[in-house]
Amino acid sequence: MTSVSSIALSGMQAAQAALDSSAHNIANVSTPAFRRQEVIQTTQNSGGVATSLGLSATEGPALEPDLVSQLQAKNAFLANLAVFMTSNQMAGALLDKKV
Repeated sequence: MTSVSSIALSGMQAAQAALDSSAHNIANVSTPAFRRQEVIQTTQNSGGVATSLGLSATEGPALEPDLVSQLQAKNAFLANLAVFMTSNQMAGALLDKKV
């Protein structure tokens, strides 16, 4: 079983990948024949997520989905960060009780 901290860390890494991908797409909005990057998330058997990059099936920009993706990635990162920090605080409190 994977620890809560490592699951939250994988969520933060997935959110960072989504943010990086949408920033890349926005930066290349004027590039001719550009295909947008898409982040594909898959659940891991032991917990957490893994990400991979794919390319859009169609050429051209899609600013609205990229902006929404940035907001979703930001909120997902913050939520996973809160879980990570809470897990660490709980582990610290548990260690304090054992000592």
